[in-house]
Amino acid sequence: MKKIKLYLEELSCPDCANKIEQVLNKTEGVKKADVHYTTSKANVEYDSEKIEVADLKKAVAKTGYKVERTK
Repeated sequence: MKKIKLYLEELSCPDCANKIEQVLNKTEGVKKADVHYTTSKANVEYDSEKIEVADLKKAVAKTGYKVERTK
């Protein structure tokens, strides 16, 4: 398992953070995702053999937001 921080474009509301978190947690290969509204960051634990960072970014994009950078 790998861990990554996704820095999201500024979230406009807590519900948006919850939506992104739900989408990430339902994405195959993601073990756990926590999205923090106040910092606009997502901490994601994932299986790099099942999913790539580009796929995580695509999952976030489905919610109407984008990942500005990763760490």
